[in-house]
Amino acid sequence: MSSVAAPAPQADAKRRPNWLDDELWLGRLLIAPAVVYIVALVGFPFVLAVAYSLSDATVGSTSLDFVGLRNFAAIVDDPTFWGSLRNAVVFTLVSQALVVVLGKVLAMALYRDFRGKWLVRLLILLPWVAPISLGSIGWLWIFDPVYSIINWSARALGLFGPNTWPIWLGQPDLAMASIVMVDVWRLLPLATVIILAGLSAIPQDIHDAAQVDGAGFWRRLFMINLPLVMPIMLVALLFGIVFTFTDLIVIYVLTRGGPFDSTQVIASYAFFTGIEGGDLAGGAAISLFLFPVLVAVAILFLTVARRAEVA
Repeated sequence: MSSVAAPAPQADAKRRPNWLDDELWLGRLLIAPAVVYIVALVGFPFVLAVAYSLSDATVGSTSLDFVGLRNFAAIVDDPTFWGSLRNAVVFTLVSQALVVVLGKVLAMALYRDFRGKWLVRLLILLPWVAPISLGSIGWLWIFDPVYSIINWSARALGLFGPNTWPIWLGQPDLAMASIVMVDVWRLLPLATVIILAGLSAIPQDIHDAAQVDGAGFWRRLFMINLPLVMPIMLVALLFGIVFTFTDLIVIYVLTRGGPFDSTQVIASYAFFTGIEGGDLAGGAAISLFLFPVLVAVAILFLTVARRAEVA
């Protein structure tokens, strides 16, 4: 009597495909948390903002009627909106120019070995680790019109005369300079760490070959460091632009958009209109103006960074 041998368990395992071994399904599984996060915390609020901007939604009202583009037309005719857009552009460009330059300088300084390097790195990272709201409150005391440590120190050093006492947050130009200073203080650690990572990725053989060829500091800076670190610097600049252009906490804590709307930016104007003013539809419409600007900036910088990396 003949008998058929049972198939080996290993052969059955080979016939039954494991979906965890399938790269397509494994990729979907790994990316699923990011998709859920984007949909829940980015996609849903964005759709809700679009719905509100096309309605007459207000705080405390249960009615929601479709009004089309009426809110956007009102914003375009609002001079405060255009002033806020101009302030946001100036605030972002000036602060990020300082952040990139100072970040590059600090990164090159921290790239070298010296005694107490760990302490300097710790002190540089503190502004990024500390909550921005608490840091802004600290700066509020620094810029206080009566107890400002800047004014008292300058008076003690003889830099300010007896009739000189700047009101940092009460004068339009000084108020803008103050929020730029705070934004640079907040984002400089992030830019420094990103640029320092780019500098550390440059092979030491390139620096050694340049020194053998007799290249000085400036030639190595402009011919080696900057070209090789440029893609990572553009990424740091992109992060800084996004964080600064959408910043609300610094403006809210320090100036609340004043004096005379001289520090009002798009994010703060949308908040004051939609939340404190009760016009949810108008605030949502204002905030949506951030979306095309940031998308265009992201595409531009990522394209330039990609080309610089390929080159």
